Amino acid sequence: MRRSFYHYLLTLRGPNIADPVTKLANDVGIDIQFPKQSQNYHDISNYLELSTDYLTSMDIFDKAWDKYVENNH
Repeated sequence: MRRSFYHYLLTLRGPNIADPVTKLANDVGIDIQFPKQSQNYHDISNYLELSTDYLTSMDIFDKAWDKYVENNH
């Protein structure tokens, strides 16, 4: 069974906030509104663009999404 993007990101959390993907993972981990069950790029992308202020660039999300897809297939 494929895991959600949220559950994948939780595996990337850590103290190295200099890494933008790690920082994203840490921020998502404390975001109680994040779509935790979604595996849909557009749903998550729209949420991050419209409902958060912790993501400085969608390029960071795209990089994390590419890793997610690579690790889930």
